[in-house]
Amino acid sequence: MARSQPTDGKKLQRQLFAGFFRVGMLGYGGGPASIPLIQKEAVDTYQWMDEEEFADILAIGNTLPGPIATKMAGYIGWRKAGALGMANAIAASVVPTVILMVILLVSLASFREYSWVQGMTQGVLPVVAVMLGVLTWSFLKKASVSMGGTAAAGLAVVSAVLIEWLGLHPAFLIAALILIVLGRRSRT
Repeated sequence: MARSQPTDGKKLQRQLFAGFFRVGMLGYGGGPASIPLIQKEAVDTYQWMDEEEFADILAIGNTLPGPIATKMAGYIGWRKAGALGMANAIAASVVPTVILMVILLVSLASFREYSWVQGMTQGVLPVVAVMLGVLTWSFLKKASVSMGGTAAAGLAVVSAVLIEWLGLHPAFLIAALILIVLGRRSRT
């Protein structure tokens, strides 16, 4: 479970900044690629929340517009340290990206035709795919425990079909699932 949280507000602000700064610096590939990094910081490194709460935040965050990494940073910062924590976590996750974008775009623009630059950008894709795969497997294992392996696998297959082959936006699927769960809860 969660370790005791620092009572020193400055220490907590430093931890929020450090955790989300690392996410901002290493989250190559955009918001979805940052999710496993946020999970590592929030659940494993600082233990600000457990896996179940993280999964809930991720599910709800995906139904809202905007970048998922920023929404998660904002919520986790708010939850741990109020408005200042929210601003701190968002700044820490966004500032590295802005700085790196300016530096990289200026630098790489003059080298974009070189094969090593193209290889660099293409080489990151498999790493991001593995990170997302590990996160997906982790969520499937948790879902299998709570809803049963067959139900979890069936939901994963139906979701893949709806999203990939029928073109349904994931937010609509997540919203529908939330409504189904809420509807079942109100009946019980």
